Formats: sequence, structure tokens, C-alpha cells
Amino acid sequence: MRILTDADVRASLPPLVEVVDLVADALSALAEGRADVPPKPTVRTSPGMFANAMPAAYPERNLLGCKWISIVPDNPVRGLPTANGVMVVNDGTTGEPRALLPAGELTAVRTAAVTGACIRALAGDGPVAFLGAGTQARSHLRVLEALGHTEVHVWARRGRAVEDLVREAATVAPGIRVVRSSSREAAVRDKAAVVTGLSIGLTDMAIPVTWPREDALLLPIDYASSVGADLADTAVLAADDPHQFAAVRAVRGKLDGYPTPTTWTGHLLHAPRPPGRLVVQNLGTGITDLVVAAAVAERAEASGAGQVVDI
Repeated sequence: MRILTDADVRASLPPLVEVVDLVADALSALAEGRADVPPKPTVRTSPGMFANAMPAAYPERNLLGCKWISIVPDNPVRGLPTANGVMVVNDGTTGEPRALLPAGELTAVRTAAVTGACIRALAGDGPVAFLGAGTQARSHLRVLEALGHTEVHVWARRGRAVEDLVREAATVAPGIRVVRSSSREAAVRDKAAVVTGLSIGLTDMAIPVTWPREDALLLPIDYASSVGADLADTAVLAADDPHQFAAVRAVRGKLDGYPTPTTWTGHLLHAPRPPGRLVVQNLGTGITDLVVAAAVAERAEASGAGQVVDI
């Protein structure tokens, strides 16, 4: 089995446009029943945190694997990332473990690529806003730059975090200008796409229904922290996996009051865009992690990256 570090993952990533193509294909396979992805079980050790096992199989590509990921909102005050975990990529024929990857870089890039696939298909070249200035903001800037965007409007609760993001963007995404918005409202108004990446579980950051454009694409990666049920009620609601969405909604505090999704993200990516607002709740599915991790593992094997161990 090949063991990779986050640095190995970054070095072995395919070009980001290819990563967007991979996750778009995976979302379509999931929506069309060509992938085997059960609802992910959740366990907890303390209020506010949770951990998921995310198994997935993609038979037509002979892919098999599982991600184990924990989300601890309080971790930044400990100097630790919010998300921690590992990804196992198995041989689809023999079941043997092929590679072990840390989940941090993988999750950040996979999530941003899913967002990118949605923006590419459903918002085009319109102006984009991102709420938040953490790890996901950085990965989203990289993906948006790869897709040809040149400007992203950013707001975060801590102005210092936005300043840090602006400085880092000059290195990680030099083709994008980060515009510091004076307020959440200024960031959201008049944007074709609004991506929300604040801390999961916040109760005072819901976007009023009057702020977004009537045809806005809203992409919350923070569950209902920013895009609440009242705003979702004004839009067509899609989910990467409606079955998983239902399981999450059953947990008090995650998606309280949310309507039922009427379509899959994978269906939206290859169909005419519905009129009006769209809320796309991509809660994370193992199939998108798997296709990206398998591509990373293949490139790592070709370059000799990582460490091979007997198990």
C-alpha cells in the first residue's frame, strides 16, 4: 500500500479542470444509479462535532474506497484544522488496499471542484462571492482560477482572515483578484453565484431572502449556517445525494425546516438550467472523494511519490 502525505497529494493532483471533470462525472453516475454510495453513518463524541465513514464504489471504473472524516468546529482555536481524516483507495478487483491518503487536501479540493462544476454549468462567468476565509476559500480560489474566473468577492467574520487570504491568493491563485466586501450583504447582492463556507452550526449568519438575486445560484458548504430553510423555500433545491440529505435533515440542528430536494446535482449538471434561484446542497459524497483520490493514487504510483509499505 502506498502512503501519501498532504504534500504528496498536492503534487499528484491532476490539473484542476480535470478534477472538476472527474467530480462532475461522479455526480452524474451517482444521480443515474451507476455508483454504489450508501448514506454515510455519523458518530459523535461531543456536541457540535461529528465523524462520517464515506464508502463508495464505481463499478464501471473499477473503483472502490472509503473516507473517514471528522469535523470539529472548535479545532481552529486549538490550532488544528476543522476537518481531519484519511482516505483508503482499494483495488476494485481484489479489494486490496492500494493507497492511504490524508483527507485534508483531498476534501478541500474535492469540495471546491464540486462547487466549480456547479458554477461552470449553472452560473457561467457571472460574478462570484465567497463567505468565509478559511481552507475552503483557498481551494475554491484555485479551482475558480482554473475555470477562468478573475475576480471573487469575499467576506468573513474576521477582517484579519480576509487580509491573510488576499496575501495568500497572490501565490495560490495569482490570476484571481480577491475583492474585500464591506459586509455580508454587499458580498451577496448582485452575484450570480454565492458560495458559503462559514463554520457549520452558526445560528446568526443566515442570509435574508431579499439579498440574493432572483436567479442566483447558492452553494452552501456550511449546511444551513448561511442558507436557511426560508431562503431554500424561494428556490429550486438540489442535493448531491437526496438520500443522504434526508439522513442529515433528520438530525436536529443541521437542516431544520428544509424542504425536500426536487433533483440531484448530477442531473442539473447536464440539463437546461431551471429558471429562478437555485440552492444546491452538496453535503459531500464518497464517490467524489473516490474519483479524485484514485486519480491522485495513479499519478503518485507513476511518479513514485509516497512510501510503499507491506500490510
